[in-house]
Amino acid sequence: HIALEGVNDTCQSRRFARRRKERRKGNRMVKVWYEPPPFGPRTSLSKGPYGVSEAQTARWIVAASKAPQWQVITAFTGIFACLAYIPLLKEKLPYTCSPEYLAAQRAYMRYHNMNPIWGISSKKARAADAGH
Repeated sequence: HIALEGVNDTCQSRRFARRRKERRKGNRMVKVWYEPPPFGPRTSLSKGPYGVSEAQTARWIVAASKAPQWQVITAFTGIFACLAYIPLLKEKLPYTCSPEYLAAQRAYMRYHNMNPIWGISSKKARAADAGH
């Protein structure tokens, strides 16, 4: 019984090998001519191109879409930072930035021994600020 199984296995493997050879004979290399899409990459024939179309968009938007991303991101971040700062030009600083408040804060931190190794309560900081 065991010997017959081995024979069947070898016959089956021969059959599969013969079928593989027959399939390989039918496979031939075919030359394919690639034609890119008519409206550029990422476009289809039935729809307009994705993204910015040059015919309907302002020139500066088309230029920004073709520029390297880091330049566009840096420019727009700078522009919006300047626009966000404009309302703050005529504002006074908050009271927490006044010299009196900062001195009171330092005294409070020293009294409670906050950050005693490197900070305001260290021996070095106390020696530097002794005149105040």
